[in-house]
Amino acid sequence: MTPNAPAADEPALTHIRALPSWLLNRASARGRRLVAEALARDGMRMSHHAVLSAVADLGPVAQAELGRTTGFDPKDMVGILNDLQAQELVTRAPDPADRRKNAINLTPAGRRRLARLAKLGDEANEALLAALSPAERELFLALLTRVVEDDD
Repeated sequence: MTPNAPAADEPALTHIRALPSWLLNRASARGRRLVAEALARDGMRMSHHAVLSAVADLGPVAQAELGRTTGFDPKDMVGILNDLQAQELVTRAPDPADRRKNAINLTPAGRRRLARLAKLGDEANEALLAALSPAERELFLALLTRVVEDDD
């Protein structure tokens, strides 16, 4: 019997629910839900927050590069940028270096909104880890980082 194989008398679902992959998936789903709910209180979706964050770090940035960096499909990126531009959170203008490309920049309103969203995201993550002591949180994050870095 392998270390993760269920005992003969263990129900299969009990075994699955004890697997690290199952638990990580459930924790991830809960984290996404908490963050999505927090951002929604400010009228935002997670995709908008991700793009605003990327533009803040990379801007001015070509629209195509922004899509590659965030992993969003180009069609989805157009919609996200349309939403953000309609709220005057980003500007989209021809790139002076290559007028065939759009350069995306964060507006002052976008910077203020991003700061609010970061606070809401932090609060959601605080709720996610509320059951852990500060020392447990530190260890948990260190261990998760190692698991994630092993894939990189």
